[in-house]
Amino acid sequence: TPSPRSPSNGSSRTLSAREMYLFDTGGQYLDGTTDITRTVHWGEPTPLQKEAYTRVLMGNIDLSRLVFPSNTAGGTVESFARRALWDVGLNYGHGTGHGIGNFLSVHEWPVGFQSNNVPLEAGMFTSIEPGYYQDGDFGIRIEDVALVVEAQTE
Repeated sequence: TPSPRSPSNGSSRTLSAREMYLFDTGGQYLDGTTDITRTVHWGEPTPLQKEAYTRVLMGNIDLSRLVFPSNTAGGTVESFARRALWDVGLNYGHGTGHGIGNFLSVHEWPVGFQSNNVPLEAGMFTSIEPGYYQDGDFGIRIEDVALVVEAQTE
């Protein structure tokens, strides 16, 4: 019996150019692990879809470019990924990111943005994955894997 997450003739359907498509993909390779989510639309997105997508992208960029003091917990900076959505009253109900294992779990604890994660340090890999979901209509997530590096500051 296929798992509920496996495609089957009974659960498959044809995608159309009138909807958004969110795909969460990745893999484990000899030189590293990937975990990437992208959202595409093959037709004309609605104004809300365009607004939400843009704000999710802004959150991904804002957190990816953030400079913060060493030994800062991920939970302290997590709101930077949500700020552009919050500005217009939107939000998402999942975690903003997680550590990335290599030959381990793709979702590797203790790195991430929840309150029980360890402080971020140079050399750690984490996903950054803000999103937005309109129940019964569409979902958006933009996930990248980021490396924490030491910033050159004045």
